[in-house]
Amino acid sequence: MSNCELVIFDCDGVLVDSERITNAVFCSMLNELGLNVSLQDMFERFVGLSMAQCLGLITQMLGKPPPSNFVDELGLRSATALREKITAIPGVEPVLASLLVPYCVASSGDHEKIRLTLGATGLLKYFKDKIFSVADVERPKPAPDVFLFAARSLGVKPSACAVVEDTPTGVCAGVAAGMQVFGFALDVPAHRLQEAGANFIFSDMHQFPRVLQNAQQGAPAGRRLHGAPELGRWRSQ
Repeated sequence: MSNCELVIFDCDGVLVDSERITNAVFCSMLNELGLNVSLQDMFERFVGLSMAQCLGLITQMLGKPPPSNFVDELGLRSATALREKITAIPGVEPVLASLLVPYCVASSGDHEKIRLTLGATGLLKYFKDKIFSVADVERPKPAPDVFLFAARSLGVKPSACAVVEDTPTGVCAGVAAGMQVFGFALDVPAHRLQEAGANFIFSDMHQFPRVLQNAQQGAPAGRRLHGAPELGRWRSQ
């Protein structure tokens, strides 16, 4: 990646530490329906899917659709929990404040949820007119639609875009879009992001500018930054 012209951030789990909060609520509601799932199960099976995809999976697991008010109730409970508990991912605000490359957010959430979480963490000011949602496109991730829409809207070729994702579904979407994908391994195991096709894996958002710089300088496969294993490695091309 010799020339990055746009960084596309996912929202949940990349900009805001919302995944554990919303999935704890989601997990509790599935338990109430009689599904014996844990929070770890949520990260393994649900994280990164659109709500339509989640409902399809729940229907498969239950043998019938969930109650008609399930989505509305999940939204209400999640919104309450997010307002009370959500924080920005450590290090993300100084990264946004200092990043020299243009950036935007492209999420599987709807616009209301994106603005809620970014607003509650003080990050909304960084994304004026740069918010793209799955609601804007025909197909959710792992289809590349929302990433391609963001790039097209901002006048950047896909090959000049860097995607920062924390789920295998999002990584697959970035790969399908023809973009360089940076896997942020905070909650989801790094090997799952690598297996999905992430070009680089890192686990500390403070290091993202250096990770991006190394990508543009053509860091070789297998190189570790600063000798720190947790910062990840290049995927063999």
